[in-house]
Amino acid sequence: MIRMTVVLAMLAAAGIAAPGTAAAVVVVPGAAPPASGGVRLDVARRTLANGLTVLVHEDRSAPVVSTYLFYRSGSRNERPGRTGIAHLFEHMMFNGGAHTEGKFDEIIETNGGSTNGYTTRDFTAYMESFPAPALERVLWTEADRMRALAITLKNLEQERGIVKEERRLRVDNDPGGKLDEELYLAAYVASTYRWNPVGFMADLDLITLEDAKEYFRIHYAPNNATLVLAGAVAPVEGFALAERYFGAIPAQEPPPKIVDDEPPQSGPKLIRFRQPAELPALAIAYHAVAATDPDRPALDVLQFVLSQGESSRLYRALVRGPALATTVDVSFESAIGPELFWVYAQARPGKSLDAVKAAILREIAAVRARPPDARELRKAKNLLQAGYVRGLKTVSGKANQIGFYETVYGDYAEMFREVDRWEAVTAADVQRVAQTYLGEQGQTVVELIPGGKPLAGVRGGATSGAAPGSGGRGGAVHRGQP
Repeated sequence: MIRMTVVLAMLAAAGIAAPGTAAAVVVVPGAAPPASGGVRLDVARRTLANGLTVLVHEDRSAPVVSTYLFYRSGSRNERPGRTGIAHLFEHMMFNGGAHTEGKFDEIIETNGGSTNGYTTRDFTAYMESFPAPALERVLWTEADRMRALAITLKNLEQERGIVKEERRLRVDNDPGGKLDEELYLAAYVASTYRWNPVGFMADLDLITLEDAKEYFRIHYAPNNATLVLAGAVAPVEGFALAERYFGAIPAQEPPPKIVDDEPPQSGPKLIRFRQPAELPALAIAYHAVAATDPDRPALDVLQFVLSQGESSRLYRALVRGPALATTVDVSFESAIGPELFWVYAQARPGKSLDAVKAAILREIAAVRARPPDARELRKAKNLLQAGYVRGLKTVSGKANQIGFYETVYGDYAEMFREVDRWEAVTAADVQRVAQTYLGEQGQTVVELIPGGKPLAGVRGGATSGAAPGSGGRGGAVHRGQP
């Protein structure tokens, strides 16, 4: 789930009820009174003539501002043979624009701020946090790279080398990263969610200077972006500055429409691969739904029933009791397209993957056969709400959350309905979505067997459409965090 992971989640949020009690209304500094059981922020919206969406949330609790610029282009917008270009551009953007080439970070830091970016399957986001008086300078700097990024062969080769090294570190030589990649490649056969945002090594080598210029022209246009300002800035000021610095940047034709023709899975899949690792591990995945699907909230609750906390079903069945696994977790991200609902576990020394897999499948069968009890349901909802509130404790978290919902859900206001959606989930709903989505026919199992040499990331080009052997964690890749 990438909802304010994106996003920052914690549990110790004041006002969240203990398991077995009623949920509380939570008020966040700088927020308007909640319309229902959740949080509501005052957010002003304006769309510039060039299509740039501008969202401003005023919060005077501290003299700081956070800006987030979301571009609606991630690895799902790539094509076979050019995977990794979205993440490559995240790095390219820090070379700066026509007036800031080689000085982007320096300008932000000199003004007392910090900057970073991250790439997901759905979008690429850039953020700055800084003292409020630096707002105009930061927006000028951000607009400079949107208007005319320094795309040179030298910069391209430099960033390509950095991204390739990141791939070696995060995927080729990391057992967990490689398991994640093999899982998505095996589970999907047509969706552009198949590949990791870091891309394939062979494809990274194929990206030309002309590819880079054309990608930037279409995907980094104002009509494909959302600018979020949060903190010590009034909407009237934020809109005026956005118009001043971004208003003259021309719109472009929209990026090519994504056609997701992923066919229904016709039977279970099993993939095994060898990779240098200390312990064997596995992932069991099922095709689930997009963020806006009515079943998504119930799947969120199911995720937390199964894996969040030491009293969760999978933890008790694999870690605390028979000690079959060192760790177990469930991943389910909110995404524009249908995502995977998947379980990850690493076997303890001397324990077999067969035993680990059998224990996981027993728990999945159990929740399909019997709904969670009232205490399990309440605990899962409380944990979801605590993480949600945690993401709103800072102006940076608020800006990130606002931009995430605007980009993935199509409307930032959907974030204010989130708590109500979770609260409406019944135990029967949890059982129903387990029965609907966690069946054997749509199951993909990928097993990592320690040994052998690293699987090099050489898929790509003409072969990037083929799943391994016939066939993130998480989707986000962050700059500067190898």
